[in-house]
Amino acid sequence: MPDPLADLAQLEGVPSAVASALDAVDAVLRDRGLRRLSPEQVAASLLLGARASAGLTGQADRWLPGAVRLSTELTTLAGTLRVAPAQALARAHVLVAQGQVPDEDLGRVRADGATTERLAGLTTLLTRPGAGSAVVLAAVVHAELADLAPFGTADAVVARAAEHLVLVSAGVDPRAAIPVEAGHADAGPAYGEALAGYATGSVAGVRAWLLHCATALGRGAELSALRSRTG
Repeated sequence: MPDPLADLAQLEGVPSAVASALDAVDAVLRDRGLRRLSPEQVAASLLLGARASAGLTGQADRWLPGAVRLSTELTTLAGTLRVAPAQALARAHVLVAQGQVPDEDLGRVRADGATTERLAGLTTLLTRPGAGSAVVLAAVVHAELADLAPFGTADAVVARAAEHLVLVSAGVDPRAAIPVEAGHADAGPAYGEALAGYATGSVAGVRAWLLHCATALGRGAELSALRSRTG
């Protein structure tokens, strides 16, 4: 089956950026998961990612508890995302937004036609078999959810988590120990600028977003709580 993201994965600079990011992850995880990781190390990296994601909202105190709750279920939700995306995303929203929105709004997406259609397309991308670039898929999922904002609250936190879920499910970061969210936060205003560029739909904007996401993954590896333990 043809990979619908294949052309994106071949945009100028993207293959080398993805390869560099994966090398950075491997340097920390010692060939993706072969390194023995303690629960404490993984927890520290998950917390770093949660803090970064909450901080990017501009309301860290409000969203940190939910971001932390979500971080503890990343590995569980990763498998669900590729077979039942709607279920995984709804659960992610429940975890993040609990206590911040009415209970009846938890996990509920807007019921308009445009949202339904776009989420259906995202579901197709996530559930299709294939060996395309997980980094590119993760980046597209992140941007699509952030731009669509299907829940109306906490969408950005859910979007960043969804990117991480794709990386976990693909075996890039099987223990969810690389805080890619911290890589995005470390980029400062460039994160929002790259996301806005993707939303334009231009080739240049999409390319810049993919390059940003690859850089964020590599930077997340460098910032990981595991980094000082490698060698």
